[in-house]
Order: sequence, then C-alpha cells, then structure tokens
Amino acid sequence: MLLTAVLVGVLLFTFTSAKVEFSPLALESLPAASPPAEMSISALPTGSMESTAFFAYRGGGFNDKREFTMTAYLVSHPKGDLLFDAGFGRNVDEHVAVAMPSLMRSLTTYKKGTSAAEQLRANGDALEKLAGVVLTHSHWDHVSGLDALPGVPVWVNNAETAFIAQKSPMTELIRSFLPVNYKQYEFKSSPYLGFPESHDFWGDGSVVIVPSPGHTPGSIVAFVNLPSGKRFALLGDLVWQVEGVTIPAERPWLSRRIVRENDDQVRENIARVAAIHQRFPEIHMIPAHDDRPAAIPVYPASFQ
Repeated sequence: MLLTAVLVGVLLFTFTSAKVEFSPLALESLPAASPPAEMSISALPTGSMESTAFFAYRGGGFNDKREFTMTAYLVSHPKGDLLFDAGFGRNVDEHVAVAMPSLMRSLTTYKKGTSAAEQLRANGDALEKLAGVVLTHSHWDHVSGLDALPGVPVWVNNAETAFIAQKSPMTELIRSFLPVNYKQYEFKSSPYLGFPESHDFWGDGSVVIVPSPGHTPGSIVAFVNLPSGKRFALLGDLVWQVEGVTIPAERPWLSRRIVRENDDQVRENIARVAAIHQRFPEIHMIPAHDDRPAAIPVYPASFQ
C-alpha cells in the first residue's frame, strides 16, 4: 500500500505540467550571416522510437503517441560538409542492448532505418566531402552511426570531451568505437541570440554553435543560416519535442533522471531558446527527436 502511494506521488510530481519561466529577448534584429549560395541542409532519417508525450515534456498526455525521430542533418558548405549527429547505425540492435537504459527500453519501441553512412555512400562521393560529424552531445542514440564512419572527424567541445573521458555509462558506446578521430572547437566570448558564447564554424555566420549544457555538460545548439534566408536551430536534446520550446516546459522528472541531466542548466537554456522563438519565430526550432516543425527535405533533396 505504501509502495503504491509512493508511486502515485512520484507520477503526479513527474507529469504535472510545469512551465519554464523566460523573459522576451531584447534584440532588434537577427545576427548577420553571409552563407554561400551553394550551402544547403538535408535530413537523413535513420530510424525512430515510439513513446508518448507523457515522457517528452511535463504536461504531455499518456495517450498522445509520439514518434521520436532519430535524424542526422547534413549541412553542405563549400568549405566542407557537416553532419550534425550520426543517428542510428547499422548495428543499432547491439547498441540498444548495450547502451540504452533498461527503463527506457521498457517504455519505448524502436524502428531501424538506413544509417547516415549508407545514405551518403548511396549518393556517390558525398562521404569524402565530410569535414566531420558535429555532435550535439555524446549519448548513444546520437553516436550509434559513427561505427560506419571510421576516421571521419568528430567535432566536440572541451566540456563534452571531459564528459566522455569520465567513463559515464551514458558515453559507453562512443568509447567502444575507439579510436575516434576527435577534433575540438572552442567557444569565444561572442554573444549570439542571448547565449554568452559562440563558435562561428566557417567564419561566415552560416553555422554558429552555442553551448547549451545541462542534458550533458557539453551539449550544444547549432544555428544554421541558409542563403535563401531560412534559419534553423538544431536543438539536440535540450528538449525532445517542440512543445518543450513552445509551452515552454522541461522533461518530466523521470525522463530527466534517466539521463541524469542538470535541471537548472536545462531550464536556463530552454528559457533562452523560448525567448528566441518568441522574438524570432522565423527561426525553425528542431529538436533532435522531433522533425515536425520544419519538415527539412530528406537527403539528397535539400533546402538552400
């Protein structure tokens, strides 16, 4: 009886709707960008998981079935193509068994797709143009596809490098792929849309990365600005579904504990992104596991 009462209490606490407080962004215009005419972005779906909104954001419905997409995004640029995350790989069955938390396995089902590497190889020499894979963070479902990209540079910041080195169970999979061709980038004290630091990857404002710690210490948000004027924010796992930004709301307690995130940092960065969304709704907010907001064309089609 006591156990039942405790479980009911946990569930009520876990899934009660709770908004993240934020203040409007005090900016008059979008940051300048000079993306080259050849630049584009494509989506490479690699599989998905099925669960419910109940586990995606506080206030989500238990009967609201959701597809949690596992999508890598290819940003083509004359200086080199960047793949944001690697999605599910060809050996995802093994990776799920080894790396996916047991509680999460019991609450979700997954479907395999075609790995990013296989999709790139099917398009001829695209793999050779990769300047690297930029990880939004190093959890298993974002690195599974790296096993088919040996030698390709994997770009991470210092905080995520240290997180991987701590040998957390959450980074066991990427450590099993050794040797990984890690490349590090650093943030400069250059504010960007309310974030205090940023890294302009190609120096033209087309791909700007900002630190968004909390889900992992080195988690990032990547702003992708196209020659057509279209703008995107690749949010990684700051939120799992777009309602995390539009309400805005954090993940429920149970989901946060499974991935062991820093609640205060996540709330702070959700507040930043929510403020950007309110001030500049033309920036398409793309959570890593929810491709509904923008419907980016599936590779080899693209937006420019």
